[in-house]
Amino acid sequence: MEPESLTRPLLKDEEDHDSPLLPYSTRESVDSTGKNVEFRRWLAEELSNQLGIAGPMILVNLLQYSLTVVSLMFVGHLGELELSSSQIAFTTAHATGLNFMIGLGSGLETLCGQAYGAKEYRLTGIFLQRAMFVLTLIGIPISFVWWKMGPILVYIGQDPTISEGAQEYIRFLIPTLFAYALLQPLVKFLQTQSAVKAMAVFSAITLAIHVPLCYLVIYTLGFGFRGAAIVTGISQWINVLFLSSYVIFSSTFSKTWTGFSTEAFQDIYSFFKVAFPSAVMICLEFWCFDFLILISGLLPNPELETSSLSVCLNSVAWFYMIPFGLSAAASTRVSNTLGAGLPYAAKAAVKLTISMALMEGMTVAFLLLLGRNIFPHLFSNEPDVLSYVSSMVPFLSVVAIMDSVQGTLSGVARGCGWQHLGAYCNLCAFYGIAIPVSLLLTFRFHLRGYGLWGGILAGQMTQVFLLSLITCTLNWPKLADDAAQRVHGAKEHLTSALPRIVSKVGFVIEDIPT
Repeated sequence: MEPESLTRPLLKDEEDHDSPLLPYSTRESVDSTGKNVEFRRWLAEELSNQLGIAGPMILVNLLQYSLTVVSLMFVGHLGELELSSSQIAFTTAHATGLNFMIGLGSGLETLCGQAYGAKEYRLTGIFLQRAMFVLTLIGIPISFVWWKMGPILVYIGQDPTISEGAQEYIRFLIPTLFAYALLQPLVKFLQTQSAVKAMAVFSAITLAIHVPLCYLVIYTLGFGFRGAAIVTGISQWINVLFLSSYVIFSSTFSKTWTGFSTEAFQDIYSFFKVAFPSAVMICLEFWCFDFLILISGLLPNPELETSSLSVCLNSVAWFYMIPFGLSAAASTRVSNTLGAGLPYAAKAAVKLTISMALMEGMTVAFLLLLGRNIFPHLFSNEPDVLSYVSSMVPFLSVVAIMDSVQGTLSGVARGCGWQHLGAYCNLCAFYGIAIPVSLLLTFRFHLRGYGLWGGILAGQMTQVFLLSLITCTLNWPKLADDAAQRVHGAKEHLTSALPRIVSKVGFVIEDIPT
Protein backbone atom coordinates (compact mmCIF):
# COMPACT_ATOMS: atom_id res chain seq x y z
CA MET A 1 0.00 0.00 0.00
CA GLU A 2 1.05 3.60 -0.48
CA PRO A 3 2.50 5.37 2.54
CA GLU A 4 0.38 8.14 3.99
CA SER A 5 1.63 11.31 2.38
CA LEU A 6 0.64 14.57 0.85
CA THR A 7 -0.85 12.65 -2.05
CA ARG A 8 -3.69 11.40 0.12
CA PRO A 9 -5.63 14.70 0.44
CA LEU A 10 -5.63 14.96 -3.33
CA LEU A 11 -7.87 11.89 -3.59
CA LYS A 12 -10.89 13.98 -2.82
CA ASP A 13 -13.40 11.28 -3.71
CA GLU A 14 -12.20 7.71 -3.20
CA GLU A 15 -15.55 6.43 -4.39
CA ASP A 16 -15.58 8.41 -7.61
CA HIS A 17 -16.25 5.69 -10.16
CA ASP A 18 -16.27 8.25 -12.98
CA SER A 19 -12.69 9.41 -12.52
CA PRO A 20 -11.17 10.29 -15.88
CA LEU A 21 -7.78 9.13 -14.64
CA LEU A 22 -8.46 5.47 -13.83
CA PRO A 23 -11.58 3.42 -13.16
CA TYR A 24 -12.13 2.68 -9.49
CA SER A 25 -11.59 -1.06 -9.79
CA THR A 26 -8.22 -0.66 -11.47
CA ARG A 27 -7.26 2.26 -9.28
CA GLU A 28 -6.93 -0.16 -6.42
CA SER A 29 -5.44 -3.06 -8.35
CA VAL A 30 -2.91 -1.07 -10.37
CA ASP A 31 -2.07 1.78 -8.03
CA SER A 32 -2.19 0.30 -4.53
CA THR A 33 -0.38 -2.95 -5.19
CA GLY A 34 1.30 -2.40 -8.55
CA LYS A 35 0.07 -5.84 -9.63
CA ASN A 36 -1.70 -6.64 -12.86
CA VAL A 37 -5.07 -7.67 -11.40
CA GLU A 38 -7.70 -7.11 -14.09
CA PHE A 39 -4.79 -6.24 -16.35
CA ARG A 40 -6.64 -6.71 -19.61
CA ARG A 41 -9.43 -4.38 -18.57
CA TRP A 42 -6.96 -1.77 -17.43
CA LEU A 43 -4.90 -2.13 -20.61
CA ALA A 44 -7.92 -1.54 -22.84
CA GLU A 45 -9.03 1.51 -20.85
CA GLU A 46 -5.57 3.03 -20.59
CA LEU A 47 -4.90 2.40 -24.27
CA SER A 48 -8.16 4.19 -25.08
CA ASN A 49 -7.19 7.11 -22.84
CA GLN A 50 -3.75 7.47 -24.37
CA LEU A 51 -4.88 7.13 -27.97
CA GLY A 52 -7.64 9.63 -27.23
CA ILE A 53 -4.90 12.14 -26.43
CA ALA A 54 -2.15 11.00 -28.79
CA GLY A 55 -4.28 10.66 -31.92
CA PRO A 56 -5.60 14.23 -32.01
CA MET A 57 -2.27 15.63 -30.77
CA ILE A 58 -0.43 13.85 -33.59
CA LEU A 59 -2.83 15.50 -36.01
CA VAL A 60 -2.43 18.87 -34.28
CA ASN A 61 1.35 18.67 -34.41
CA LEU A 62 1.37 17.55 -38.03
CA LEU A 63 -0.98 20.34 -39.06
CA GLN A 64 0.84 23.04 -37.12
CA TYR A 65 4.25 21.95 -38.34
CA SER A 66 2.86 21.77 -41.85
CA LEU A 67 2.55 25.54 -41.78
CA THR A 68 6.34 25.74 -41.84
CA VAL A 69 6.78 22.84 -44.24
CA VAL A 70 4.26 24.23 -46.74
CA SER A 71 5.98 27.60 -46.63
CA LEU A 72 9.35 25.98 -47.36
CA MET A 73 7.82 23.92 -50.18
CA PHE A 74 6.68 27.09 -51.92
CA VAL A 75 10.05 28.76 -51.32
CA GLY A 76 11.98 25.67 -52.46
CA HIS A 77 10.56 26.04 -55.95
CA LEU A 78 11.89 29.59 -56.17
CA GLY A 79 15.51 28.38 -56.15
CA GLU A 80 18.38 27.14 -53.97
CA LEU A 81 19.32 30.60 -52.68
CA GLU A 82 15.78 31.36 -51.52
CA LEU A 83 15.44 27.95 -49.87
CA SER A 84 18.82 28.26 -48.15
CA SER A 85 18.06 31.79 -46.89
CA SER A 86 14.63 30.86 -45.57
CA GLN A 87 15.94 27.69 -43.94
CA ILE A 88 18.76 29.58 -42.22
CA ALA A 89 16.18 32.14 -41.09
CA PHE A 90 13.85 29.46 -39.71
CA THR A 91 16.78 27.72 -38.04
CA THR A 92 17.98 30.96 -36.47
CA ALA A 93 14.46 31.92 -35.40
CA HIS A 94 14.03 28.61 -33.62
CA ALA A 95 17.50 28.72 -32.07
CA THR A 96 17.13 32.25 -30.70
CA GLY A 97 13.46 32.44 -29.82
CA LEU A 98 10.84 29.93 -30.92
CA ASN A 99 12.50 26.96 -29.20
CA PHE A 100 12.60 28.92 -25.97
CA MET A 101 8.90 29.74 -26.29
CA ILE A 102 8.11 26.07 -26.88
CA GLY A 103 10.24 25.04 -23.92
CA LEU A 104 8.82 27.55 -21.47
CA GLY A 105 5.30 26.66 -22.57
CA SER A 106 6.08 23.00 -21.93
CA GLY A 107 6.48 23.82 -18.26
CA LEU A 108 2.68 23.89 -18.17
CA GLU A 109 2.66 20.15 -18.88
CA THR A 110 3.89 19.73 -15.32
CA LEU A 111 2.04 22.62 -13.66
CA CYS A 112 -1.35 22.44 -15.39
CA GLY A 113 -1.28 18.66 -15.68
CA GLN A 114 -0.67 18.01 -11.99
CA ALA A 115 -3.06 20.76 -10.88
CA TYR A 116 -5.80 19.32 -13.09
CA GLY A 117 -5.16 15.81 -11.77
CA ALA A 118 -5.41 17.17 -8.22
CA LYS A 119 -8.76 18.79 -9.12
CA GLU A 120 -7.37 22.25 -8.40
CA TYR A 121 -9.01 23.41 -11.61
CA ARG A 122 -8.76 27.16 -11.13
CA LEU A 123 -4.99 26.90 -10.76
CA THR A 124 -4.69 25.71 -14.36
CA GLY A 125 -6.17 28.97 -15.64
CA ILE A 126 -3.83 31.01 -13.45
CA PHE A 127 -0.84 29.04 -14.72
CA LEU A 128 -1.97 29.69 -18.31
CA GLN A 129 -2.17 33.46 -17.83
CA ARG A 130 1.16 33.53 -16.01
CA ALA A 131 2.87 31.69 -18.85
CA MET A 132 1.38 33.95 -21.53
CA PHE A 133 2.50 37.05 -19.64
CA VAL A 134 6.06 35.82 -19.11
CA LEU A 135 6.52 34.56 -22.67
CA THR A 136 5.26 37.83 -24.16
CA LEU A 137 7.75 39.83 -22.10
CA ILE A 138 10.59 37.55 -23.16
CA GLY A 139 9.63 38.05 -26.80
CA ILE A 140 10.47 41.77 -26.69
CA PRO A 141 14.28 41.54 -26.38
CA ILE A 142 14.34 38.56 -28.74
CA SER A 143 12.63 40.62 -31.45
CA PHE A 144 15.41 43.24 -31.27
CA VAL A 145 18.02 40.52 -31.78
CA TRP A 146 16.12 39.21 -34.80
CA TRP A 147 16.06 42.65 -36.39
CA LYS A 148 19.88 42.71 -36.50
CA MET A 149 20.40 39.04 -37.30
CA GLY A 150 22.15 39.50 -40.68
CA PRO A 151 25.47 40.84 -39.35
CA ILE A 152 25.43 38.18 -36.62
CA LEU A 153 25.15 35.40 -39.21
CA VAL A 154 28.01 36.88 -41.25
CA TYR A 155 30.13 37.19 -38.09
CA ILE A 156 29.77 33.48 -37.30
CA GLY A 157 30.88 32.57 -40.82
CA GLN A 158 27.71 32.26 -42.88
CA ASP A 159 27.66 33.16 -46.56
CA PRO A 160 26.94 36.94 -46.86
CA THR A 161 24.36 36.50 -49.63
CA ILE A 162 22.45 33.83 -47.70
CA SER A 163 22.72 35.90 -44.49
CA GLU A 164 21.24 38.97 -46.18
CA GLY A 165 18.23 36.96 -47.34
CA ALA A 166 17.89 35.31 -43.93
CA GLN A 167 17.81 38.69 -42.17
CA GLU A 168 15.03 39.92 -44.43
CA TYR A 169 13.06 36.72 -43.83
CA ILE A 170 13.46 36.64 -40.04
CA ARG A 171 12.29 40.24 -39.68
CA PHE A 172 8.98 39.20 -41.18
CA LEU A 173 8.84 36.33 -38.66
CA ILE A 174 8.66 38.65 -35.63
CA PRO A 175 4.82 38.50 -35.52
CA THR A 176 5.18 34.71 -35.40
CA LEU A 177 7.36 35.04 -32.29
CA PHE A 178 4.64 36.85 -30.33
CA ALA A 179 2.00 34.46 -31.64
CA TYR A 180 4.07 31.62 -30.17
CA ALA A 181 4.13 33.41 -26.81
CA LEU A 182 0.36 32.94 -26.60
CA LEU A 183 -0.10 29.80 -28.68
CA GLN A 184 2.26 27.48 -26.81
CA PRO A 185 0.65 28.03 -23.37
CA LEU A 186 -2.81 27.63 -24.91
CA VAL A 187 -1.85 24.31 -26.50
CA LYS A 188 -0.46 22.94 -23.22
CA PHE A 189 -3.47 24.23 -21.27
CA LEU A 190 -5.82 22.29 -23.54
CA GLN A 191 -3.57 19.24 -23.78
CA THR A 192 -3.35 18.72 -20.03
CA GLN A 193 -7.14 18.62 -19.86
CA SER A 194 -7.32 16.16 -22.78
CA ALA A 195 -9.28 18.80 -24.73
CA VAL A 196 -7.47 18.02 -27.95
CA LYS A 197 -10.12 17.31 -30.59
CA ALA A 198 -10.99 20.98 -30.93
CA MET A 199 -7.32 21.83 -31.44
CA ALA A 200 -7.20 19.40 -34.36
CA VAL A 201 -10.24 21.06 -35.95
CA PHE A 202 -8.81 24.56 -35.56
CA SER A 203 -5.38 23.49 -36.83
CA ALA A 204 -6.95 21.95 -39.93
CA ILE A 205 -8.88 25.14 -40.65
CA THR A 206 -5.73 27.22 -40.20
CA LEU A 207 -3.74 25.03 -42.62
CA ALA A 208 -6.59 25.18 -45.14
CA ILE A 209 -6.30 28.97 -45.04
CA HIS A 210 -2.49 28.92 -45.08
CA VAL A 211 -1.96 27.01 -48.35
CA PRO A 212 -3.89 29.28 -50.76
CA LEU A 213 -2.69 32.33 -48.84
CA CYS A 214 0.93 31.26 -49.47
CA TYR A 215 0.29 30.96 -53.19
CA LEU A 216 -1.48 34.32 -53.27
CA VAL A 217 1.18 36.26 -51.36
CA ILE A 218 4.31 34.53 -52.72
CA TYR A 219 3.39 34.23 -56.39
CA THR A 220 0.32 36.29 -57.25
CA LEU A 221 1.21 39.38 -55.19
CA GLY A 222 4.91 38.93 -55.92
CA PHE A 223 6.31 39.02 -52.38
CA GLY A 224 8.61 36.11 -53.17
CA PHE A 225 10.24 34.15 -50.38
CA ARG A 226 9.55 36.87 -47.80
CA GLY A 227 5.84 36.28 -48.41
CA ALA A 228 6.19 32.86 -46.78
CA ALA A 229 7.27 34.53 -43.53
CA ILE A 230 4.37 36.99 -43.69
CA VAL A 231 1.81 34.24 -44.21
CA THR A 232 3.33 32.11 -41.43
CA GLY A 233 2.72 34.94 -38.96
CA ILE A 234 -0.85 35.48 -40.18
CA SER A 235 -1.65 31.78 -39.85
CA GLN A 236 -0.20 31.50 -36.35
CA TRP A 237 -2.28 34.45 -35.17
CA ILE A 238 -5.39 32.89 -36.70
CA ASN A 239 -4.67 29.79 -34.61
CA VAL A 240 -4.25 31.90 -31.47
CA LEU A 241 -7.60 33.57 -32.14
CA PHE A 242 -9.34 30.20 -32.54
CA LEU A 243 -7.91 28.63 -29.38
CA SER A 244 -8.30 31.67 -27.13
CA SER A 245 -11.92 32.13 -28.22
CA TYR A 246 -12.59 28.46 -27.52
CA VAL A 247 -11.13 28.71 -24.01
CA ILE A 248 -12.94 31.94 -23.11
CA PHE A 249 -16.37 31.25 -24.56
CA SER A 250 -16.79 27.49 -24.22
CA SER A 251 -18.44 26.11 -21.09
CA THR A 252 -16.04 23.15 -21.28
CA PHE A 253 -13.54 25.26 -19.35
CA SER A 254 -15.92 26.81 -16.85
CA LYS A 255 -13.87 25.36 -13.97
CA THR A 256 -10.38 25.93 -15.34
CA TRP A 257 -10.91 29.34 -16.95
CA THR A 258 -12.53 31.78 -14.53
CA GLY A 259 -11.40 35.00 -16.14
CA PHE A 260 -8.30 37.16 -16.17
CA SER A 261 -6.79 37.71 -12.74
CA THR A 262 -3.97 39.70 -11.16
CA GLU A 263 -2.95 36.45 -9.47
CA ALA A 264 -1.23 35.58 -12.73
CA PHE A 265 1.45 38.17 -11.90
CA GLN A 266 2.30 36.51 -8.58
CA ASP A 267 4.85 33.80 -7.84
CA ILE A 268 6.51 34.01 -11.25
CA TYR A 269 9.65 32.51 -9.71
CA SER A 270 7.83 29.21 -9.11
CA PHE A 271 6.78 29.15 -12.74
CA PHE A 272 10.40 29.61 -13.82
CA LYS A 273 11.54 26.82 -11.48
CA VAL A 274 9.63 24.36 -13.66
CA ALA A 275 9.50 26.16 -17.00
CA PHE A 276 13.15 27.17 -17.30
CA PRO A 277 14.56 23.61 -16.96
CA SER A 278 11.89 22.52 -19.43
CA ALA A 279 13.07 25.19 -21.87
CA VAL A 280 16.71 24.22 -21.37
CA MET A 281 15.90 20.54 -21.91
CA ILE A 282 14.12 21.23 -25.20
CA CYS A 283 16.49 23.95 -26.42
CA LEU A 284 19.63 21.88 -25.85
CA GLU A 285 18.27 19.25 -28.22
CA PHE A 286 16.92 21.65 -30.82
CA TRP A 287 20.03 23.83 -30.71
CA CYS A 288 22.15 20.83 -31.62
CA PHE A 289 20.22 20.37 -34.87
CA ASP A 290 20.26 24.11 -35.51
CA PHE A 291 24.02 24.16 -34.99
CA LEU A 292 24.45 21.42 -37.57
CA ILE A 293 22.46 23.47 -40.09
CA LEU A 294 24.87 26.35 -39.53
CA ILE A 295 27.85 23.99 -39.83
CA SER A 296 26.52 22.76 -43.18
CA GLY A 297 26.84 26.34 -44.42
CA LEU A 298 30.61 26.13 -43.85
CA LEU A 299 31.06 23.10 -46.13
CA PRO A 300 32.07 23.31 -49.80
CA ASN A 301 29.03 24.09 -51.95
CA PRO A 302 27.04 25.48 -48.97
CA GLU A 303 23.83 25.93 -50.96
CA LEU A 304 23.68 22.20 -51.77
CA GLU A 305 24.66 21.10 -48.25
CA THR A 306 22.26 23.47 -46.49
CA SER A 307 19.37 22.74 -48.85
CA SER A 308 19.87 18.96 -48.56
CA LEU A 309 20.16 19.02 -44.78
CA SER A 310 17.09 21.25 -44.71
CA VAL A 311 15.07 18.66 -46.62
CA CYS A 312 16.31 15.85 -44.36
CA LEU A 313 15.58 17.72 -41.14
CA ASN A 314 12.14 18.81 -42.28
CA SER A 315 11.29 15.24 -43.28
CA VAL A 316 12.44 13.86 -39.92
CA ALA A 317 10.68 16.67 -38.07
CA TRP A 318 7.44 15.96 -39.94
CA PHE A 319 7.54 12.31 -38.87
CA TYR A 320 8.59 13.40 -35.36
CA MET A 321 5.16 14.90 -34.90
CA ILE A 322 3.92 11.34 -34.30
CA PRO A 323 6.14 10.56 -31.27
CA PHE A 324 5.52 14.15 -30.19
CA GLY A 325 1.84 13.21 -29.94
CA LEU A 326 2.72 10.09 -27.96
CA SER A 327 4.91 12.29 -25.79
CA ALA A 328 1.91 14.53 -25.12
CA ALA A 329 -0.13 11.49 -24.08
CA ALA A 330 2.64 10.28 -21.77
CA SER A 331 3.08 13.71 -20.22
CA THR A 332 -0.66 14.24 -19.71
CA ARG A 333 -1.34 10.80 -18.23
CA VAL A 334 1.70 10.92 -15.97
CA SER A 335 1.06 14.45 -14.70
CA ASN A 336 -2.68 13.83 -14.17
CA THR A 337 -2.18 10.55 -12.31
CA LEU A 338 0.65 11.88 -10.16
CA GLY A 339 -1.44 14.95 -9.35
CA ALA A 340 -4.28 12.65 -8.30
CA GLY A 341 -1.94 10.64 -6.08
CA LEU A 342 -1.80 7.51 -8.25
CA PRO A 343 1.91 6.77 -8.72
CA TYR A 344 1.64 3.18 -9.89
CA ALA A 345 -0.97 4.09 -12.48
CA ALA A 346 1.53 6.61 -13.84
CA LYS A 347 4.25 3.96 -13.96
CA ALA A 348 2.02 1.52 -15.83
CA ALA A 349 0.97 4.23 -18.30
CA VAL A 350 4.62 4.92 -19.10
CA LYS A 351 5.26 1.28 -20.00
CA LEU A 352 2.33 1.27 -22.40
CA THR A 353 3.37 4.50 -24.11
CA ILE A 354 6.95 3.33 -24.64
CA SER A 355 5.67 0.13 -26.27
CA MET A 356 3.58 2.16 -28.69
CA ALA A 357 6.55 4.44 -29.42
CA LEU A 358 8.77 1.51 -30.41
CA MET A 359 6.18 0.17 -32.84
CA GLU A 360 5.62 3.62 -34.32
CA GLY A 361 9.34 4.24 -34.79
CA MET A 362 9.91 1.02 -36.69
CA THR A 363 6.92 1.72 -38.93
CA VAL A 364 8.19 5.20 -39.81
CA ALA A 365 11.68 3.84 -40.52
CA PHE A 366 10.20 1.35 -42.98
CA LEU A 367 8.15 4.05 -44.72
CA LEU A 368 11.18 6.30 -45.09
CA LEU A 369 13.19 3.54 -46.73
CA LEU A 370 10.25 2.68 -48.98
CA GLY A 371 9.81 6.27 -50.17
CA ARG A 372 13.46 7.31 -50.33
CA ASN A 373 13.15 8.37 -53.97
CA ILE A 374 9.72 9.97 -53.62
CA PHE A 375 9.40 12.34 -50.65
CA PRO A 376 12.43 14.57 -51.51
CA HIS A 377 10.45 15.87 -54.51
CA LEU A 378 8.04 17.53 -52.07
CA PHE A 379 10.76 19.95 -50.97
CA SER A 380 12.91 20.61 -54.03
CA ASN A 381 13.21 20.04 -57.76
CA GLU A 382 17.01 20.39 -57.91
CA PRO A 383 18.56 17.08 -59.17
CA ASP A 384 21.65 17.36 -56.95
CA VAL A 385 19.55 17.95 -53.84
CA LEU A 386 17.22 15.04 -54.66
CA SER A 387 20.10 12.60 -55.17
CA TYR A 388 21.93 13.71 -52.03
CA VAL A 389 18.84 13.46 -49.81
CA SER A 390 17.95 10.01 -51.14
CA SER A 391 21.39 8.69 -50.18
CA MET A 392 20.89 9.89 -46.58
CA VAL A 393 17.61 8.04 -45.98
CA PRO A 394 19.22 5.03 -44.19
CA PHE A 395 20.51 7.46 -41.56
CA LEU A 396 17.08 9.10 -41.30
CA SER A 397 15.33 5.77 -40.71
CA VAL A 398 17.45 5.00 -37.64
CA VAL A 399 16.99 8.58 -36.40
CA ALA A 400 13.22 8.05 -36.65
CA ILE A 401 13.38 5.07 -34.27
CA MET A 402 15.54 6.96 -31.77
CA ASP A 403 13.23 9.99 -31.99
CA SER A 404 10.19 7.89 -31.13
CA VAL A 405 11.73 6.51 -27.95
CA GLN A 406 13.44 9.66 -26.71
CA GLY A 407 10.40 11.80 -27.50
CA THR A 408 8.19 9.62 -25.32
CA LEU A 409 10.74 9.50 -22.50
CA SER A 410 11.02 13.29 -22.65
CA GLY A 411 7.24 13.49 -22.24
CA VAL A 412 7.54 11.34 -19.13
CA ALA A 413 10.14 13.79 -17.81
CA ARG A 414 7.81 16.75 -18.30
CA GLY A 415 4.89 14.94 -16.70
CA CYS A 416 6.97 14.01 -13.65
CA GLY A 417 8.59 17.41 -13.29
CA TRP A 418 12.20 16.19 -13.58
CA GLN A 419 13.08 18.33 -16.57
CA HIS A 420 16.36 19.28 -14.89
CA LEU A 421 17.54 15.67 -15.19
CA GLY A 422 16.43 15.61 -18.81
CA ALA A 423 18.45 18.78 -19.41
CA TYR A 424 21.60 17.12 -18.05
CA CYS A 425 20.96 14.10 -20.28
CA ASN A 426 20.60 16.27 -23.36
CA LEU A 427 23.68 18.30 -22.47
CA CYS A 428 25.77 15.14 -22.25
CA ALA A 429 24.25 13.43 -25.30
CA PHE A 430 24.26 16.30 -27.77
CA TYR A 431 27.17 18.47 -26.64
CA GLY A 432 29.39 15.76 -25.21
CA ILE A 433 28.75 13.24 -28.01
CA ALA A 434 26.71 14.42 -31.03
CA ILE A 435 28.45 17.68 -31.94
CA PRO A 436 32.05 16.50 -31.36
CA VAL A 437 31.43 13.31 -33.35
CA SER A 438 29.74 15.30 -36.14
CA LEU A 439 32.65 17.72 -36.39
CA LEU A 440 35.16 14.88 -36.37
CA LEU A 441 33.40 12.89 -39.09
CA THR A 442 32.61 15.94 -41.22
CA PHE A 443 35.89 17.84 -41.19
CA ARG A 444 38.52 15.28 -40.17
CA PHE A 445 37.20 12.39 -42.26
CA HIS A 446 35.55 14.63 -44.90
CA LEU A 447 32.19 12.81 -44.80
CA ARG A 448 30.20 16.03 -45.41
CA GLY A 449 26.51 15.65 -44.58
CA TYR A 450 26.91 11.96 -43.79
CA GLY A 451 29.26 12.90 -40.97
CA LEU A 452 26.70 15.30 -39.54
CA TRP A 453 24.07 12.56 -39.42
CA GLY A 454 26.56 10.10 -37.93
CA GLY A 455 27.09 12.46 -35.02
CA ILE A 456 23.36 12.95 -34.56
CA LEU A 457 22.85 9.19 -34.33
CA ALA A 458 25.62 8.82 -31.74
CA GLY A 459 24.06 11.58 -29.64
CA GLN A 460 20.54 10.20 -29.88
CA MET A 461 21.63 6.73 -28.81
CA THR A 462 23.32 8.25 -25.77
CA GLN A 463 20.21 10.29 -25.01
CA VAL A 464 17.92 7.25 -25.18
CA PHE A 465 20.23 5.28 -22.91
CA LEU A 466 20.40 8.01 -20.24
CA LEU A 467 16.67 8.80 -20.28
CA SER A 468 15.84 5.08 -20.09
CA LEU A 469 18.18 4.65 -17.14
CA ILE A 470 16.55 7.50 -15.24
CA THR A 471 13.01 6.33 -16.05
CA CYS A 472 13.77 2.80 -14.80
CA THR A 473 15.01 4.13 -11.45
CA LEU A 474 12.21 6.63 -10.70
CA ASN A 475 10.60 6.55 -7.25
CA TRP A 476 6.96 6.91 -8.27
CA PRO A 477 5.42 7.41 -4.78
CA LYS A 478 8.01 10.15 -4.15
CA LEU A 479 7.04 11.81 -7.44
CA ALA A 480 3.39 11.81 -6.33
CA ASP A 481 4.45 13.50 -3.08
CA ASP A 482 6.40 16.09 -5.06
CA ALA A 483 3.34 16.76 -7.23
CA ALA A 484 1.21 17.29 -4.13
CA GLN A 485 3.70 19.73 -2.67
CA ARG A 486 3.96 21.60 -5.96
CA VAL A 487 0.18 22.02 -6.30
CA HIS A 488 -0.41 22.96 -2.67
CA GLY A 489 2.52 25.37 -2.73
CA ALA A 490 1.11 27.15 -5.78
CA LYS A 491 -2.33 27.33 -4.19
CA GLU A 492 -0.97 28.87 -1.00
CA HIS A 493 0.78 31.63 -2.94
CA LEU A 494 -2.44 32.84 -4.51
CA THR A 495 -4.06 35.81 -2.80
CA SER A 496 -7.77 35.35 -3.23
CA ALA A 497 -8.52 38.84 -1.93
CA LEU A 498 -7.01 40.48 -5.01
CA PRO A 499 -9.70 41.79 -7.37
CA ARG A 500 -10.21 40.24 -10.76
CA ILE A 501 -9.24 42.41 -13.71
CA VAL A 502 -11.87 40.98 -15.98
CA SER A 503 -14.66 38.65 -14.91
CA LYS A 504 -15.64 35.68 -17.02
CA VAL A 505 -17.84 36.43 -20.01
CA GLY A 506 -21.43 35.67 -19.10
CA PHE A 507 -22.41 33.58 -22.12
CA VAL A 508 -21.13 30.50 -23.88
CA ILE A 509 -21.07 29.12 -27.39
CA GLU A 510 -21.99 25.61 -28.31
CA ASP A 511 -19.17 23.32 -27.20
CA ILE A 512 -16.89 21.61 -29.65
CA PRO A 513 -16.52 18.00 -28.50
CA THR A 514 -13.32 17.29 -26.60
